[in-house]
Amino acid sequence: MVHLQREIDKLKRKMLALGALVEESLRLAVQAIETHDVAKARKVIATDTEIDEVEVEVEEECLKLLALYQPVAKDLRFIVAVVKINSELERIGDLAANVAERAEQLAEEYPVPVPRTLPVISDRVRWILGRVLDALVNQDAVAARKLLAADDEVDELYKQLLEELKDELRADLDHLDAIVLLFSVARYMERLADHANNIAEDVLYMVEGEIQRHQLPDTPAELLGLDDRGGA
Repeated sequence: MVHLQREIDKLKRKMLALGALVEESLRLAVQAIETHDVAKARKVIATDTEIDEVEVEVEEECLKLLALYQPVAKDLRFIVAVVKINSELERIGDLAANVAERAEQLAEEYPVPVPRTLPVISDRVRWILGRVLDALVNQDAVAARKLLAADDEVDELYKQLLEELKDELRADLDHLDAIVLLFSVARYMERLADHANNIAEDVLYMVEGEIQRHQLPDTPAELLGLDDRGGA
């Protein structure tokens, strides 16, 4: 099965490259919101087509490996996990493009202040995304479980973001349209975090063979050593 292992290694590299592309799209989309940069927004929207193409390539590669090698046990779980994670990354790319579309619309509105928490959530989601793809490549269940616990922190940041937007709305009803656009961006950020969480669940399935959907983490994030977070 040397040939299969070689193909699996190629899949790992391709998934890391796709993850890096998605992370960069999210970073640029949020920057476009902050700076009213239409050029960056359009770059993200254009990149979404590239992400879609890579997603199709990865899925076809996985189906080819299943047909040619009929893998079992851990190799089979890895390929199944890659199919699912590949789809999650494509959805994250779609959401980054949605954020970029809102950036284009906001550029035409009065420049209302962007809530402080918005880039914080973006940095946190991108950090989780990078770490969870490392966990996939390294087949690291411990890291994936820690990242599942980190989802609670993102939920708290999302609540904080909504409160900031509500305060802004109360203070500035004259620019309702722009603030409503920011509310939709906040919702996209929550969904981005959900997809990153799904990837952590898929990594756990790959390593341990147990489906994690709908199971609640029983260890608080602060007990799992989540202090070493990264930013941009």
